[in-house]
Amino acid sequence: MDVTINLSKLAKYFSNEDAARDLLEQMRWNGHPTCPHCGGLEPYKLTPKATSKKPGRKGLYKCKACRKQFTVTVGTVFEDSRIPISKWLLGIHLISSSKKGMSAHQIHRMLGISYKAAWFMMHRLRYAMRSGPLAELLKGTIEVDETYVGARLKRGTKRGRPGPESHKTPVVALIERGKGRVRTAIVPRVTGDSLWAVISKNIDHRNATMMTDEHRGYGGLVADHQTVNHSRGEYVRGRAHVNTAEGFFSLLKRGINGTFHHVSRGHLQRYCDEFAFRYENRKTTDGERAALVVSGAEGKRLTYAQPAKAS
Repeated sequence: MDVTINLSKLAKYFSNEDAARDLLEQMRWNGHPTCPHCGGLEPYKLTPKATSKKPGRKGLYKCKACRKQFTVTVGTVFEDSRIPISKWLLGIHLISSSKKGMSAHQIHRMLGISYKAAWFMMHRLRYAMRSGPLAELLKGTIEVDETYVGARLKRGTKRGRPGPESHKTPVVALIERGKGRVRTAIVPRVTGDSLWAVISKNIDHRNATMMTDEHRGYGGLVADHQTVNHSRGEYVRGRAHVNTAEGFFSLLKRGINGTFHHVSRGHLQRYCDEFAFRYENRKTTDGERAALVVSGAEGKRLTYAQPAKAS
């Protein structure tokens, strides 16, 4: 995979579906096709006989082990999509390289597909960007902080953490210093129980130092725990701070407010996954991020009913 690939280099694949399919195969398999059904490493390509009057299905393989047929899109978020592979590749590049994200309306206009198709395409790609359940736990120094996304505060409302009656949605972020790995979670309320549910799934307690603000919900969750007191104007004390997490939240909010304008609570987690993916891979090239999206699409399926019901 050419990690220096950019928009101008992708142009040659836009009008050539065969070349686009070859590029996707290279990004997914790197020259070694693998059966998505059984993991067989010796599939062979099916080509129509010279005497056949029917054109064969392009890009079709058959596994020697399980004898099942497949294409490069089978077993990924691209499966059963009527959108051409060339437009999928452009969508992958745009969502990977745009710092604040790309709205479905923008994708709809740029790719010449319906808004519904563009909206579903973006949700599929966000699903591919999400860290799987077997992702490595965060280690070392971990910053944990929360923010609130959604409705504006009413006039006269004091700044600070919104109360239970607020229409804002709490988002918790965990960021590993150094490697920059990010995990996000939507919680109903910022309480000790909800924070513990997130932290216990994402942090290696035995090898982690947790940095937070003074919120009492963080107390007693991790043995090695340092805090800063924002309410007293303290933002850094030695190595203790959550400035990295605050920087991530600023990107998330600027993207939601400036690009998407409104995100429902049911879909917010996927948008957080998108921004977390770009943030932790911000030091890679656009081509490398696109390849990571294709790699993350492996073994994932998303039907239209799933994201629709989430709203």
